[in-house]
Amino acid sequence: MIDTYQFYQQYADATDPLRACAGMMAPLFGYEWPGVPAHPLMRKLASACEVFSRTRLTHARPDFGIDQVQEDGCTVLVHEEVVAATPFCSLLRFRKETSDSQPKVLVVAPMSGHFATLLRGTVSVLLRHHDVYITDWHNARDIPLEHGKFGLDEYVSHIISFLEILGPGAHLLAVCQPTVAALTAAAVMAGDGNPAQPRTMTLMAGPLDTRVNPTTVNALAKSKPIEWFEKNMISTVPTRHPGRGRRVYPGFMQLAAFMNMNLNRHVDAFRNLYRHLVEGEDEKALQIKTFYEEYFAMSDLPAEFYLETVRTVFQEHALPLGTLTYRGDAVDPRAIRRTALFTIEGEKDDICAVGQTVAAQEMCSGIRPYMRLHHVQTAVGHYGVFNGRRWENEIYPRLRDFINMHHR
Repeated sequence: MIDTYQFYQQYADATDPLRACAGMMAPLFGYEWPGVPAHPLMRKLASACEVFSRTRLTHARPDFGIDQVQEDGCTVLVHEEVVAATPFCSLLRFRKETSDSQPKVLVVAPMSGHFATLLRGTVSVLLRHHDVYITDWHNARDIPLEHGKFGLDEYVSHIISFLEILGPGAHLLAVCQPTVAALTAAAVMAGDGNPAQPRTMTLMAGPLDTRVNPTTVNALAKSKPIEWFEKNMISTVPTRHPGRGRRVYPGFMQLAAFMNMNLNRHVDAFRNLYRHLVEGEDEKALQIKTFYEEYFAMSDLPAEFYLETVRTVFQEHALPLGTLTYRGDAVDPRAIRRTALFTIEGEKDDICAVGQTVAAQEMCSGIRPYMRLHHVQTAVGHYGVFNGRRWENEIYPRLRDFINMHHR
């Protein structure tokens, strides 16, 4: 029986040249000769070709494209640097050309089928007042088998290692899926008396306790035994890629799952893209194109990490029930005492519903009340918690003040 990844690769090999051809034909159909009025049919053909070319999936991380930031009314240049790297992740720093000492913030990006650039908007806003680092997880299909497995323990150990590189006094921010690993890392560091344990920990829209207000995603994870997920959701990387033979949860399967959740919205988006192109509304078309360039950039997950996440987070609820372990030892969030906690949720989040993230407040009972804060942002879904206008104007000011309050 043909492997799912092999089937996808054959499909991509057959259709990607057609998309590339459509992308080349679009400007030819849309070219306007001087003094000759554009024919409506040619504009429609050009628009259709461009829309079709935009349905191509990619497997390479897009650029962050953050080369400057506005800081107190001044433009400050930004340089992207790799501070540390393992086969599975690079620790990136967005170094600003400034002599000011600012709070260091480690942003833990999700390993969920997309690249860390999905948090471009998060990083660009944080950079206004902080020294920002981010976990840039590598595509599993590009990691040779010789580098071994990567599960939840390895994920947590990366966070601990990166916090140690930043040194004492840093701040930790996790978005969505890695909130569980971030809380685990903070608990382990607290239990060990690690001097690099973070000053603050901000957990944004994460599945800390999916027993609360279960979403469609949560219900799906519990609807089948873990053996079903291993049999039906795990594939092997084809031989043409550096990670040949590695078992992965393919990014194209995660993308398909995400799109099916809101299929009508995505169909409407491409209809609108076609209409904007036909009508010459370039700015509106650019917004849609920019979003899907990022959305269609996929990253495969190591099979161990995916299966362990489904089992421990969504099926066994190991963290809230107190059964989670790290390297064989029990994880106790009550050990966290020196790290202030800020939990953030979105009112309309259909991936991590209201109540799932604030559950961390009860788990971390060792943190004094004045060191805890919770915020529910009205009128935003999952993505709006960490990107967009309300993130920038309503959520970020609270986060900035929270970090400043506990940065000493």
